[in-house]
Amino acid sequence: MSTIAVIATGGTIACVPDDTGALVPQLTAADLIERAAPGVPCRPVDVQSVDSSSMTLADVDNLVAEVHAQLDDDSVTGVVVTHGTDSLADTALVLDLFHTSAKPVVVTGAMGTEDGAGNLRRAIELAHDPDNSAGGVLVCVGDVLPARGLFKRDTAEMSPFSANPSSRPEPVAPVTLAGVHIPIIRAWPGAGGELIDFAVRSGADGIVVEALGAGNVSDAMGTAIEAALQTVPVVVTTSVPCGTVEFAYGGPGGGSTLGALGAIPSGPLRAGQARMALAVALRAGLDPKTVFG
Repeated sequence: MSTIAVIATGGTIACVPDDTGALVPQLTAADLIERAAPGVPCRPVDVQSVDSSSMTLADVDNLVAEVHAQLDDDSVTGVVVTHGTDSLADTALVLDLFHTSAKPVVVTGAMGTEDGAGNLRRAIELAHDPDNSAGGVLVCVGDVLPARGLFKRDTAEMSPFSANPSSRPEPVAPVTLAGVHIPIIRAWPGAGGELIDFAVRSGADGIVVEALGAGNVSDAMGTAIEAALQTVPVVVTTSVPCGTVEFAYGGPGGGSTLGALGAIPSGPLRAGQARMALAVALRAGLDPKTVFG
């Protein structure tokens, strides 16, 4: 009999209040399926139970391996991953970059204790429809959105995510990401270059700069990025939620100047997803530009 694999990782969807009233992830995959009461057979799979702000790259590697093991099972027709919303966009992008299967993968979660069952039930329905594999990994938390270009725009709404429109690059075979060191450094008006310099000295494999506007930083930070590019790849994203990063401005910290020096614009991806995309590119031996755009 065909089944949907429901892989649980923790997050708010798995939370119940402890003695102090604080939410703690305790529900198992079987518990979540029972609450959702889906109309199709489901297989519970527990990978871990953590707040997603604690998800490491090693945790993501373990999840990717389990997702692909389930997809390789002939009895599984789709996979649903339950995940905390804090880093859901990051993990979903990795799953999307590695999603070569013709079977759907849907990532879901919750913003409170009341919306999880409905989100999971809908995610299972989406994973049960084979047509939902064509556009890559989907995310179902209130709204249904593509994983690529996803960002969390609100801390409390029941539909907290939006997505910047994006074309999906060709997926790649999974690689492990644990051990890749890519800090995210946020720019601010008049910022110095000391954080960029420190990242290089500390052995960063790459750097993501969360710039201003369409991808601009101060003159001093731009000078530091120029030096860093002699050693490591630098991806420039933006703190602005919507739109794409397309270099246009001149000057030492302008995006056009940084691009001419070799910095990579993040396109529709924001900082968390840009970090994951760069990590995948580095471990897969790809030109980083191929995973952005």
